[in-house]
Amino acid sequence: MKTSPLKGMRDILPREQRIRDYVQGEILKTYRAAGFERISTPILEDMENLDKSDGGDNLNLIFKVLKRGDKLEKALAAGSEAALSDMGLRYDLTLPLSRYYAANREALPAPFKVIQTDRVYRAERPQKGRLREFVQCDIDILGDESPNAEVELIDVTARALLAIGFSDFTVNINDRRLLRGMLQSFGFAPETLDSVCVSFDKLDKIGAGGVAAELTEKQMPSGAVQALADFLQKGAVSLDDVAALCEDKSLGDTLRYVIGTVQKLSGGRYDIAYTPSLVRGQGYYTGMVFEVTCPAFAGAVAGGGRYDEMVGKFIGQRVPAVGFSIGFERICAILLEQGFAVPDEKPRLALLYAADADFAEVLQKAGALRAEYAVTVLAAAKKVGKQIDRLQQNGCAAVCFAEKFPEVRQLS
Repeated sequence: MKTSPLKGMRDILPREQRIRDYVQGEILKTYRAAGFERISTPILEDMENLDKSDGGDNLNLIFKVLKRGDKLEKALAAGSEAALSDMGLRYDLTLPLSRYYAANREALPAPFKVIQTDRVYRAERPQKGRLREFVQCDIDILGDESPNAEVELIDVTARALLAIGFSDFTVNINDRRLLRGMLQSFGFAPETLDSVCVSFDKLDKIGAGGVAAELTEKQMPSGAVQALADFLQKGAVSLDDVAALCEDKSLGDTLRYVIGTVQKLSGGRYDIAYTPSLVRGQGYYTGMVFEVTCPAFAGAVAGGGRYDEMVGKFIGQRVPAVGFSIGFERICAILLEQGFAVPDEKPRLALLYAADADFAEVLQKAGALRAEYAVTVLAAAKKVGKQIDRLQQNGCAAVCFAEKFPEVRQLS
């Protein structure tokens, strides 16, 4: 029998779990104070739903579940690999939420402001920062097509990050419709835009020359590639520059409204910036997309966007929807590396008792100590010195021997 968890999955020790509980608690407190309500959905979804969810590269990372019994035997006999699976583990929380809303919309408020904090699964190649099982913390608004939904999600998410202790971060924002309009104006065909956007999303990493080289390698029209390169060579690309290339001028006005409103709300605690190369990987995004970056750390600590077509896949009618997800695992890893201590946490104390002690009295003494400490009750070991050393290694701040109550010995 193996004691180690499967690759890409982790056992979490108590110290880290306390940090995770604190972070999730602060996030939930902020979300609930803003009127969002928490739901839960199953970890398994119908395979057809997952396949049609426009999840981008995540569709290649689905953990598929084999059929059972006679259905599996028939699928094996037919020799059809596609027929072997009828369900899979969810790769994010957006598809399950969309199905949930489609099934329960008559019983839900409109608009529906919802919290999801749950585990998701992707068949990633395990490496630092990439797990096969991880927690996502999402808030979504369904049924509101106004840009106020984006503003509220950004505001609430930013306040959750501030409550955890993050500061000096930037909300990067773009609109896929603006981006696609700009690229089409350069001569890229509509059916190639998804591929072009994948390359353009790398602008910050590989520069304008690298983007042009990659598009040339993809055999995109040379005139379109050159037009994009010339545009980027002018220097910083402004929202006004991009909006001028698009037929729908209202898109630029709406994005300006969101940026301006969030700037008022931020009070200088964080920034919001138009980022023309921001794409986000999921194919289901239809409008604005956003990511939160912090100069002290590489990569994003939160991200999301509008997905107005997802619910319609289930009910045949358009339902506006937008969501924002905090990178829970990444944030917890950063805090753990920094030696973060949960604020206002009661120090932990071990109350040690002898084998012949009256256990009811021991528990009563523990109750008296809990006004000041988080108390665990333990039988004293024969080698009590080693026991105390192990307790200290695991974050215990003090010990008390039941026979010497209320005398407390500090360990640090």
